[in-house]
Amino acid sequence: MRGRKGRSRVYSEQLLTVQDTEEFGRRLAADLTAGDVVVLSGPLGAGKTAVARGIGAGLGVVGAVSSPTFIIAREHRAGNVRPGGGPPVAMVHVDAYRLLGDSELAHDGGRLALDELDALDLDTELDDAVVVVEWGEGLAERLADRHLLVRLERHSDDELRIARWQWINHDR
Repeated sequence: MRGRKGRSRVYSEQLLTVQDTEEFGRRLAADLTAGDVVVLSGPLGAGKTAVARGIGAGLGVVGAVSSPTFIIAREHRAGNVRPGGGPPVAMVHVDAYRLLGDSELAHDGGRLALDELDALDLDTELDDAVVVVEWGEGLAERLADRHLLVRLERHSDDELRIARWQWINHDR
């Protein structure tokens, strides 16, 4: 898939259905490895969770991928086989909306939000999984040296979604 690691070019694709959006996520997963961070950005209903479901399917994780809104983070164990080959990898699916929506947690550039995420005592080390963060702009920069930013737009009068994505490297 276009948009491999190390490139800063912005790529774009039209997604006509929810199934297209999930398939887009599957294709993104082909280029992801343990330690990668994916930030999904867009308004409510843009398809962030559908992309996360596709990424999970592409990684071959165990169990259904659903929105982690009320629990902040869901862990998905690596399956025995990764579709398309490659080593199986776990996925941690985070909804940062509640973390960054709390002005007390967000006031310091996300440091307290990261502490809150760490306090969840996840069984999966973030470096051993692909971390998919919904609503994570402003937080992902602290999780890794680089991240894949996926911005989704949805037209209000139909199901058409526009996905734009690029790898972003952080100066540390």
